[in-house]
Amino acid sequence: MSRDDNNAPRTIAAVDLGSNSFHMIVARVIDGDIQIIDRIREMVRLGAGLNENRELSLEARRRALACLGRFGQRLRTLPPGSVRAVGTNALRQAKQARDFITQAESTLGHPIEIIAGHEEARLIYLGVAHSLAGDNQRLVVDIGGGSTELIVGKRFDIKRRESLYMGCVSMSRLYFPQGEITAGAMQAAELAAALELRPIRRAYRRLGWQTAIGSSGTIRSIGEVVQRADWSSEGITLESLHRLREALITASNTDMLTLEGLSQERQAVFPGGVAVLLAIFKTLHLEKMQVSDQALREGLLYDKLGRIQHEDVRERTVHSLCMRYHLDLKHAKQVETTAHKLFTQASQAWELTKDGQLEILCWAARIH
Repeated sequence: MSRDDNNAPRTIAAVDLGSNSFHMIVARVIDGDIQIIDRIREMVRLGAGLNENRELSLEARRRALACLGRFGQRLRTLPPGSVRAVGTNALRQAKQARDFITQAESTLGHPIEIIAGHEEARLIYLGVAHSLAGDNQRLVVDIGGGSTELIVGKRFDIKRRESLYMGCVSMSRLYFPQGEITAGAMQAAELAAALELRPIRRAYRRLGWQTAIGSSGTIRSIGEVVQRADWSSEGITLESLHRLREALITASNTDMLTLEGLSQERQAVFPGGVAVLLAIFKTLHLEKMQVSDQALREGLLYDKLGRIQHEDVRERTVHSLCMRYHLDLKHAKQVETTAHKLFTQASQAWELTKDGQLEILCWAARIH
């Protein structure tokens, strides 16, 4: 059995359908905390399968569904509501995403939602924050395949979050076609990333932080490479990134990269990720960045745990908004009650069966 006496799931799972790789993580809920019992990661490169018309290639769909089939074998015994699966930038961009999601849900055996960039940023921060101690304000950076999330927060409170349309896959495809790495291409990629950062740089610098933390496979790979090369003794430094940049240009092609700590499957998208991180360091005036092992999938687990324990941060946020703007709570409750009744009547016919839809409707009614 995977549920205890009060109907709360004892085993929960998260699936992250990223633009570069898919991740699955399974955990047991023990005394109000989570204990990881299984992890699977597969390089799917969904983002690389998007053509200029934002259509997913048949090959990319095949790779994705094959991976989800393997995930589904592991998750088949888990009951409804115990698994949260999300799609990120590649599926946000894909034109025929709904058709693919229908197939993917059938293959996985659980619902899949495509989350917005800001929600992705919130979940990333939640995952990283659970691995950190202290009250310092921190900057969290996550470079994915198709987007980059930047979040400033303190403890579990987010001060600002942004999701930018640049990632290791998209930047590598645009500026390093056929894997060619030149000084000019690297400079162009860094400039493009800096332009993406330009609208937010002043607001972020004004907020400030004491610590910068990087998550995601790209940043972990960069951290591994610079430390094994003895370019940095701890984390990632601006100097170590400059040395890595020169090493990439010297190699001249991703096929020629022999950097210790860089996996073969990540080689093709590595230059784009390095260019994005260099632009972030320069634009936000960073000198050093720590590397976190936790990211979006851990955030999904902690978010799921919070809902199980009725400690959903979104509930607190909605309540805070109601108080801050002195909303008419009596009227809002009437709207929420009416919306709840309409949802109940329409849910079966409209197939409103996904986890969390009713909660979102009720929150919207309260702050309409």
